[in-house]
Amino acid sequence: MELVGYLASILIGVSLGLIGSGGSILTVPLLVYFFHVAPLLATTYSLAIVGLSSIAGVISRLKQKLVDFKTIFIFGIPSIIGVFSSRKFLLPAIPELIYDGPVILVTKNHFIMLFFATLMLIAALSMILGKNKEEEKGILPVYGFTLMLVGLAEGLLTGIVGAGGGFLIIPALVILAKLPMKKAIATSLVIISIKSLVGFTGDLLSTAVDWSFLSKIILLATLGIITGNYLNKKMDGAKLKKGFGYFVLAMAFIIFIEQFCFSNLVN
Repeated sequence: MELVGYLASILIGVSLGLIGSGGSILTVPLLVYFFHVAPLLATTYSLAIVGLSSIAGVISRLKQKLVDFKTIFIFGIPSIIGVFSSRKFLLPAIPELIYDGPVILVTKNHFIMLFFATLMLIAALSMILGKNKEEEKGILPVYGFTLMLVGLAEGLLTGIVGAGGGFLIIPALVILAKLPMKKAIATSLVIISIKSLVGFTGDLLSTAVDWSFLSKIILLATLGIITGNYLNKKMDGAKLKKGFGYFVLAMAFIIFIEQFCFSNLVN
């Protein structure tokens, strides 16, 4: 199972390189089910894996001059604040035992995995059902207070589960900021890298890290994102996005089934 897990780690980077999102949503399930890492610790490791592996994609996009720095400031800074606040205040505030009823027992670990599966479900449906609109020429980027609020909300949500949040960031940048898709993907990677590393740095103060194990996953994910950057130029991104969406959808249902049937959620 660990060998499969190491191979699957490459998919994290491949997805980030290809479509700028999706890979990070698989990191926590991969760590929990293939390497038996506790869900809370898995969210910490996920931030490091996503943050460091994304750097390879960031360098490539910077060379192509696709990064919108004003969007990073307006959307990214609130997102970073949201992640830090979520890791520092929201997660510690969640009790170890949330609900103990005659039928259902909900612990903190159950909550994290179910919340994660819900986000995966939303992400999968957005990738599968989302229309691939042709970009209109000559539309200027839009920056505003709404973009800041969405950035803060995105950071709070993804901070809980240790995800990069590209599946939420890219639609926000395309719909609200009116960025072209390629610029949205590039800008998203920069935001993901910065905020994930900020969240991980905050966790280091209270978390013991297995650096030997973590470095292997980061290396494989980085190889994946380099591969994804290359394949991005050769393959149909729209078809890949839908295909990956179906994969994430299947993973979400597997987590729901595992939690309800095999994790003592139902007494």
